[in-house]
Amino acid sequence: MEGGRVRYGKYRFILSFLALPFVLYAIFVLSPYAQAFYIALTDWQGFTSRANFVGLANFVRLVQDPIFWIALKNNLFLLISIPIIVIVLALFFSSMINFGGSGRGRKHRAGIRGVAGGRFYQVVYFFPSVLSVTVIAVLWQFIYEPKNGLLNGFLSAIGLSGAKQVWLGDSKTALAAVLGVSVWASVGFYVVLFTAAMGSVPRELYESCLLDGANRMQTFVHMTIPLIWDAIQVALVHLVIGALDTFALVQILTVGPGGPDNSTEVVALYLFDNAFTYSKFGYASAIGVAMFVLTLLLTVIAFRLSRRERVEY
Repeated sequence: MEGGRVRYGKYRFILSFLALPFVLYAIFVLSPYAQAFYIALTDWQGFTSRANFVGLANFVRLVQDPIFWIALKNNLFLLISIPIIVIVLALFFSSMINFGGSGRGRKHRAGIRGVAGGRFYQVVYFFPSVLSVTVIAVLWQFIYEPKNGLLNGFLSAIGLSGAKQVWLGDSKTALAAVLGVSVWASVGFYVVLFTAAMGSVPRELYESCLLDGANRMQTFVHMTIPLIWDAIQVALVHLVIGALDTFALVQILTVGPGGPDNSTEVVALYLFDNAFTYSKFGYASAIGVAMFVLTLLLTVIAFRLSRRERVEY
């Protein structure tokens, strides 16, 4: 009986601490989601008290909206490209920082030394992550500027004047330009994440692999990646979610915004335009609900596809 009272008191004590955070979460997170689902079923214009119930009309219109499908196609392009490029680059840079050097001696057994100045490189790679999206977008506007921009100037300097482009003003290159900025801004964070994960792997395991005759590539593929798979899975899920939320970067960086011929239009930007430019909050909420469902499904798929048995060491 005494033990039962202690357990009951413990649970009541824990619930007393969780109650206020849960109430705040319900008010400021769950409640707006619930309201968005309801508003998606109305024709609310955002600045009036009148909202007529229209059922699934907004969703029917959404399916028939060609600009929405263009935005979704652009999002899917970024969704596939950003995680693959960022993870591959981050793994490469992290492996160079941890194991890319050479040397012999007591501190560099079996040739597993990292590159000289590895900590400095981590700071350099991570630097874009401390900048706001606004600063990054404005910075790259100057880099992509067609006449006096750094990129076209560099191409001219190395004799590739024919490769100069109006990067953000051409529908063929605008989305790729956005992709490049997103990768540049994201890769540094995951370099630090993967570097920390690789640094936690005992060096003796690498020494054993190298002494058994495995080269660095075989060691990286068959040992390093399985041992840091949890970090890779976290990176994949975050990048999938981030690829669906490129609103600020596209709005500030591209002309229009949305680019020439809607070439950089994304779902979040289309939602914003419908809500705050055209005062179609009901339709914008329907876009938001569709985006919510899509993000949820893709996150579950990313977890399922990246799930594997955990390797212990």
